[in-house]
Amino acid sequence: MKILGIGNAIVDVLCKVSDEFLTKHSLTKSTMKLVDEIEFKKLLSSLKIEETISGGSVANSIVGLSQLGNKVGFIGKVSDDVLGQKYEDGLNKENVEYLYRKKKELIPTGSCLILITPDSERTMCTFLGTAGKISEDDVNKEHVKNSEIVFLEGYLWDEGDPKKAFDLAITHSNKVAMSLSDLFCVERHKPYFLELVKNQLDIIFANEQEILSLINARSFNEVISFSKEIKKNIIITRGEKGAVAINLNEIIECDAIPNLKIKDLTGAGDLFAAGYLHGLINNLSMKESLIKGTELSSKIIQKIGARI
Repeated sequence: MKILGIGNAIVDVLCKVSDEFLTKHSLTKSTMKLVDEIEFKKLLSSLKIEETISGGSVANSIVGLSQLGNKVGFIGKVSDDVLGQKYEDGLNKENVEYLYRKKKELIPTGSCLILITPDSERTMCTFLGTAGKISEDDVNKEHVKNSEIVFLEGYLWDEGDPKKAFDLAITHSNKVAMSLSDLFCVERHKPYFLELVKNQLDIIFANEQEILSLINARSFNEVISFSKEIKKNIIITRGEKGAVAINLNEIIECDAIPNLKIKDLTGAGDLFAAGYLHGLINNLSMKESLIKGTELSSKIIQKIGARI
């Protein structure tokens, strides 16, 4: 297998809201907040659902990789319930090998309320459900060993048990990539994330805010210096400024595609990672990989949802 993704198996529920809705419910725009099932249902009760689709950050990337013709798999925990079946069906439909055997759990399948404001920004309220209970018992180390790259998400660090699954995957992987996932995620787990980035990961995806926060930098030049110093492949998305890949002393930039009709920024980073990893495993240059990532992310933000 080319790439094995391990992440939160979450069903996305997409709704359009006003900025006032975010203010009323004390939500910070463009971030992810963990909520319990009661708060999730309360928020959803006054909203109209635009779309329901299998999601989760790494799962979105894995589906993108499959759509580009790569042999990929995914491990993420769901319950044997209606949403869990919907989740599995969604991956099977996209030719992703789903390497988790679901069973009836005490906690339901996780879901994420994606609130899209008129400026196309997305704010997420996530009820992790059973996704947040993934453990090392759910990860077959042979699947990890048989993959060229294991791709993890920082979101997995928002619960206790998943850290063991995370560590098992890193220990047995040939090469490991990770997305920092979210600014709040970085700030919650900064010391551990910094240790991972410096000493355990091979490929790191982040947006500019996340990487600046991680290393307490004030300028992007500090990010460049840090990346060169640790000698890892760090890929940073910078919105309208495009994207940068740094590997050893090589720095490659790629411009953003202008004049897009942006509808929803959900999944932009996920699909960017899919495009870049596609380039990497198919022996494209760093520049070509950045271009592929930019193409995919540009495509996804012009539609609602995180699946092309």
